[in-house]
Amino acid sequence: MNVRDARTAAVLAVLTGSLALPSFAGEKSTHVDAGSLDPETAKQVFHKPGYSPYAGRHFPTRVFWGDTHLHTAISLDAGAVGCKLGPADAFRFARGEEVVTASGQPAKLSRPLDFLVVSDHAEAFGAMVEVIKANPALMANPQIKRWHDMIQEGGDAAFKAAWELVGTIADTSRMPAEFKDPAFIRSVWEPYIEIAEQFNEPGKFTAFIGYEWTSMPGGNNLHRCVIFRDGADKAVQTLPFSAVDSENPEDLWKVLAAYEEKTGGRVLAIPHNGNISGGRMFALVDFMGNPLTREYAETRARWEPLVEATQQKGDSESHPFLSPTDEFAGYEAWDKMNLNGTQLHEDGWFKSEYAREALKQGLKLEQDLGANPFKFGMIGSTDSHVGISAVEEDNFFGKAPPYEPGAHRLEHEFSKLGDKQVMAYELAASGYAGVWATENTREALWDAMKRKEVYATTGTRMVVRFFGGWDFEAGDAYNRLPAAVGYGKGVPMGGDLRAAPAGRSPTFLVAALKDPIGANLDRIQIVKGWLDADGAVQEKVYDVAWGDADKRQPGNDGKLPPVGNTVNTAEAMWTNTIGDPELIAVWKDPDFDATQRAFYYARVIEIPTPRWTAYDARYFGLKNLDRIPMTTQERAYTSPIWYTPAGPVSREQDAAATKGSTPLH
Repeated sequence: MNVRDARTAAVLAVLTGSLALPSFAGEKSTHVDAGSLDPETAKQVFHKPGYSPYAGRHFPTRVFWGDTHLHTAISLDAGAVGCKLGPADAFRFARGEEVVTASGQPAKLSRPLDFLVVSDHAEAFGAMVEVIKANPALMANPQIKRWHDMIQEGGDAAFKAAWELVGTIADTSRMPAEFKDPAFIRSVWEPYIEIAEQFNEPGKFTAFIGYEWTSMPGGNNLHRCVIFRDGADKAVQTLPFSAVDSENPEDLWKVLAAYEEKTGGRVLAIPHNGNISGGRMFALVDFMGNPLTREYAETRARWEPLVEATQQKGDSESHPFLSPTDEFAGYEAWDKMNLNGTQLHEDGWFKSEYAREALKQGLKLEQDLGANPFKFGMIGSTDSHVGISAVEEDNFFGKAPPYEPGAHRLEHEFSKLGDKQVMAYELAASGYAGVWATENTREALWDAMKRKEVYATTGTRMVVRFFGGWDFEAGDAYNRLPAAVGYGKGVPMGGDLRAAPAGRSPTFLVAALKDPIGANLDRIQIVKGWLDADGAVQEKVYDVAWGDADKRQPGNDGKLPPVGNTVNTAEAMWTNTIGDPELIAVWKDPDFDATQRAFYYARVIEIPTPRWTAYDARYFGLKNLDRIPMTTQERAYTSPIWYTPAGPVSREQDAAATKGSTPLH
């Protein structure tokens, strides 16, 4: 064992409470640079685990739930279409309070969230609120004064003004100079930061400071949510960087680097909606169309450790076009056109739009460039523009105020191009971010995001653990403290495995527990992607644990039969008489090749339940909805665990191996 491995093993043992007392029989004091070590001192430092298995744990013991992507009236588009709730309302709702939405309806979560990022659009930051308030600094511009007067008039005039305002985001050349003025933006940014400070209660509720950079070249979605680890003292030293300044993600990364250099703070960015990016989110060229370089790959991986894989504008985990043998691919698919409806979708876009395919391409890029630009974990969030994070199927308040609960919202047209249209009923009631952190603070949650110890859900709050290593055994699945076993023997989701021991295959401990007020579990799957001997990327989905195992087994084709369906769509009800409330398994890769790069992530599927459209149909007495989906199978996607063969590694991997990939393992 080399020094690095020995140090890593020692830290692991200490943090998991598994390091036994060394044998000092007959040994004298040892003097080293750090001081002396003798048997009596060692007894104070190294000790056997105590009787209580819960004492002295330093690893995350609970998952924290939140939304990293919420818009309020501060966002120009949200305000323009009627959102009246501001950041304070958003934080109040997230921590469990009742609020009244723009349509006058009371709303409350079934359970509070643990954290929230209000991520309003940087472009024309706060302009709509100030237009409505007739801010004197804006009213001197006749065009802005005209918009104000039209909004006050109401009706069709207000609608026309709203869409003209929204149009300035898509075409920033039409945006009034006043909306871009740093002094104006600062006048909104500083109170915005202060509201987050007021609602941030370390240990109870975390209110992050953040915003969204809304790049949309050619109507294609390249948006990123920016999240600060820091408080007002550092965040106030910068301003939101907008697509008015640049649509190139590399310029955003430069601004984030400058912020850290200036303040000593920490910040990251989270891309979303690759599915409507026109094939650009995970393209194999940079923004300017140039081939990717190692520097690009390392920089992107540095600033973008996560991807938002599911939200209201569809799911970006996988698609049947890319994964035709995966019967669960294409959940809540949005694949008709790009973001602003200027181009119909093309088949050639798919491979640069979905997370699984990007993870696969990342393996090849790492082999070719020495760095992986697509080495990301996965979260879900809402992208709600109603000012509240309400995406439970029976409590779905829609994408924006026009899509709040109402008898006619299913038939609203969201976007249209030619004979293709996206209807409001195609909105997904999704998603949330699950974060394994040591405590509910900005620092601990942000650190967990940075190390990718996170997972995405489509709105359910199932608990999922996923560990990889070389020594998990079948008996570990019967341990009632799987986290202690997982951290003791391996790495958690987001971690790395390197250089397989001779003749060994990776083993994985995966466990899932149903949402306490939700549905039973259908199955746990492990999705594997790898780079084969010919340099081609491959994938395979393995069923590793499933409910009703005494009644169903894989058929001759290797496929597990469906779990069944208890949904009564007319009543929007289901029963937990199928599936299991918890699943746990140890799985060993049966097809492992130690010379091939690979990644693994867990996907957990619930039994069928009523979709939000079924709850609408029941509540509003809607009929003749055969064309509208009425059931869903909620799910979770963990961040991957990567395997890299022995050999040259990237600078990032080398640094992680030297320092330890996280302070927890």
